[in-house]
Amino acid sequence: MTTFLSDSEHPHDVKEPPKSARRLAREFVLQGLYQWRVGGADEAAIEAHLPELDGFAKADREFFVATLRGVMRQNEQLIEQIACHIDRPFGELSPVEACILMLGCFEMRNTPETPYRVIINEAIELTKAFGGTDGHKYVNGVLDKVAAVLRPDEVAVRKKGK
Repeated sequence: MTTFLSDSEHPHDVKEPPKSARRLAREFVLQGLYQWRVGGADEAAIEAHLPELDGFAKADREFFVATLRGVMRQNEQLIEQIACHIDRPFGELSPVEACILMLGCFEMRNTPETPYRVIINEAIELTKAFGGTDGHKYVNGVLDKVAAVLRPDEVAVRKKGK
């Protein structure tokens, strides 16, 4: 199965603060979605493989399982929600950015307790870590548009407060 580099394999020797259990879970969800979209792995194989990786024990397992399964089950609706805000067919997006957009859109649709700005920030951080050079700017722009549709009241309150 395809996996990303572990923290110890990154060529950068920059010491970062410890990641939250939820952020770690999002990283593992991203890896699972990547394995699913690119490698054709199914839910059972992903859920059997990822918990064996270093660092998984510190991740929010409940959030990981619910989010991975949710994105996989809602993928058609998520893609439809995203497609009207992108400049090319969804299938032409980089696999990492496509998975991050689905993850962000899923969270906006299904976790109203998480502020949309937190969801977008987490997506930006994932894209900076695993995506292309300027991919985070693209993800930010698309998820801002998705938020305006899925969370109009929250977006309006934030814009009013500026």
